[in-house]
Amino acid sequence: MLSPDGSPARQRTGRRGEEDAYFYLRHLGYIMVARNFRSPRRRGEIDLIGWDKDVLCFIEVKTRTTRDVKPAQTAVDGDKQRALAAVARHYLARLPTIPQWRFDVVTVYYDERPSQPQFEVFKNLTCRKIDNSRLPRKGFA
Repeated sequence: MLSPDGSPARQRTGRRGEEDAYFYLRHLGYIMVARNFRSPRRRGEIDLIGWDKDVLCFIEVKTRTTRDVKPAQTAVDGDKQRALAAVARHYLARLPTIPQWRFDVVTVYYDERPSQPQFEVFKNLTCRKIDNSRLPRKGFA
């Protein structure tokens, strides 16, 4: 039996939130380049990766069906930020040059009218900095 955190309904809501966030960010002008990126060497995944003008954005999506609990963006705590940074480091190591980048959080709420989600984008999440000296040199990715 699945725990409440891993229930099929909760997973469906999360997937729906990621899908709606993907199209919302495209509407805002982001050019999306990856979904659910996983590193073979690191635990976790980055929900969405896209370009906001000339900045590469690693985007965590948090979806809620109610605002009666703490704000969705607060779920991206220190542990989650460290996991995101590790996966982002792997993604950046694959690129020929390291672009300007940042972490964003998108919250998706389906509380008032489930057919019309409400979005909020938090740009440049305060996250543990990625030490670029730990990135593999070009050709070693």
